[in-house]
Amino acid sequence: MIGILDYGMGNLHSVASALKRLDVECIVSSKQSELEETDGLILPGVGAFKDAIDLLKEEGHIAFLKDYVQRKPLLGICLGMQLLFDESEEHGLTGGLGLLPGRVRRFADGGYKVPHMGWNQLIVHRPQEPLIKNLKADFAYFVHSYYVQNDDKSLLIATAEYGVDVPAIVGKGRVFGTQFHPEKSGEFGLQLLSHFCQLSERGVIYDAIYHISRH
Repeated sequence: MIGILDYGMGNLHSVASALKRLDVECIVSSKQSELEETDGLILPGVGAFKDAIDLLKEEGHIAFLKDYVQRKPLLGICLGMQLLFDESEEHGLTGGLGLLPGRVRRFADGGYKVPHMGWNQLIVHRPQEPLIKNLKADFAYFVHSYYVQNDDKSLLIATAEYGVDVPAIVGKGRVFGTQFHPEKSGEFGLQLLSHFCQLSERGVIYDAIYHISRH
C-alpha cells in the first residue's frame, strides 16, 4: 500500500486517482499511525514553501518523515520535492526537511516566463536508476516559479532546461522527488509512479537493487 500525506497543501486526489488507475492500493491520510503501515509514501505539494513547512511542523510530520525514510521510500512531488532540500528563498530563507542538499531559488527574470508552466523535455542522466529504468525519456508537465539549485550532481536522475538546468527527477537512497507532476504527465508519469510503487512493495529487496545500480 502507498500512503499520500495529507497536510493541507497538495493535489491529493489527482495523485490518488493516478494510483487507482494503476490498480495500486493507496491511502490519503494525515494520521502517522496509518501512514506508518504503508510500503512507500508520497509527499505532494502546491503553494508556498514556508506555509508547507509550517504545516508539517504543526502536525509533527517533520520528525515522522525523517524517520520514515530510514526504512521506506519517499517521493516528493512539485513543492513536495522542494521540501526535501535544505532550504528555500521563497518569502525569506526557510529551512526544509534537509533530506537532500540544496537550496530552492526563484527563476531569474529574463527571457523565460515565470512560472514555468507546461510540457518540457526531460534529459535523463541516470537511465539505469530503478525509478526510471527502461522508461523512455519524455515530456513532463511542470508548474513552478522556483527550482532547486544544488552542487551534488549525483542526485540528478533527470533535468529539464528552462533558462537553467532544472532538477526534474532527483534521488538518493530512499528519497526521491519530481519537480513536475507525474500524475499529469501522461503515460511516462504513470509509469514512473508505477516504478515507485513497485520499489516500495519490494521492501528490503529494494536496498540491494539500489546499491547495485549505484556501483
